[in-house]
Amino acid sequence: MSTRSSNGYLVNNIIAIIQNLLQTQEGDGFLLFWAKEILGALLILTLFWLLSQLAVMMLNKWGRRLTTMISTDLDDRLLVRAIPYVSRLFVVLGIYLAIRSLPLHEKIVMIASGVIYIILVVIVSALIYHVLDELMKWYVNGQSDTAVTVMSRQMMPVAEKMVSLFLMGAALIVVLKHFNYDIFSLVTALGIGSLAIGMAAKDTLAHMISGFTIMLDRPFRIGDRIQLVGGQIGDVADIGLRSTKIRTPDNQLLIIPNSDLCNTMLTNQAFPDSRVKGRINIGVAYGSDVDQVKQLLVATAVEIEGVLADPPPEAYFVSFGDSALNMALFFWVEEYGTLFAVTDKINSLILKRVGENSIEIPFPTRTVRMEKVVVSL
Repeated sequence: MSTRSSNGYLVNNIIAIIQNLLQTQEGDGFLLFWAKEILGALLILTLFWLLSQLAVMMLNKWGRRLTTMISTDLDDRLLVRAIPYVSRLFVVLGIYLAIRSLPLHEKIVMIASGVIYIILVVIVSALIYHVLDELMKWYVNGQSDTAVTVMSRQMMPVAEKMVSLFLMGAALIVVLKHFNYDIFSLVTALGIGSLAIGMAAKDTLAHMISGFTIMLDRPFRIGDRIQLVGGQIGDVADIGLRSTKIRTPDNQLLIIPNSDLCNTMLTNQAFPDSRVKGRINIGVAYGSDVDQVKQLLVATAVEIEGVLADPPPEAYFVSFGDSALNMALFFWVEEYGTLFAVTDKINSLILKRVGENSIEIPFPTRTVRMEKVVVSL
């Protein structure tokens, strides 16, 4: 009990000494007066800085103990994002109280208070943005690798921009409301300005809306191979708000506006899966055994690595040509990117097998008959 009493007495003495030092007297000069006031403001600022460090220490110690009781890592990530902003809030609050404690002119205090209020709104808005950003990333990363997850990852940059724009607008409205500005007049002006901008940039807005449509409807995904109406083939490299980038097989990049892609037909070779059917046309001489040729074509395709056994290769007698019997071989490969290489192997082996089996592949020929006309006089 005596120890506690002595400690309390010591603390009371220290507080009393500080109060006597900071209390202004009528006989204090100009410098002494402001020295005491500035010292008091610095003590307030120091106190709140210490409180901010104490809050950070408690959150790091006790907050992390609480987060270990939850199975997910979301709370840990949110705590890491929130701790710096909690410290900043304490420091800004200390600056505000320190300024209020000084005997400044009313207008100076009003301006300083307004600036600090804006800083507080910015800090709170940034804290909300980081929390929402962490929630969105946790939601996307926590899903399995499905089509919905791929779409969510593609929409992440768009969602982050929309959240940031919304928070910026909300922060602006809160600040203007604090300073007694007419928000409805501002909203009306912004609406008229947006209408004018929309009329001037209608093509850009059309591309952006088409970009949202592509991301939601998903006629193709990043990595899919598509074929356009004009015959261009390539892999989708990126889907942006204004344009879509397609990388061709010869490593060129096609940049196509999204509105053009939305209003045209295209073939997605990777949908519903990456398997693709190949076709090889061949003509054999008249008089050849058609059944033997079909069996030879199917057996040749089966020998090639990369040709799927299910569905199996098929050969058909297609038509009678001018100088050959037209045959067609159909086969499937697992990945559309390997179709050309597999086709090359099949063509090379067919050429070898028809030679071994004495099957003739005729050249296109034309027979011209010339008749001599004898004219009698």
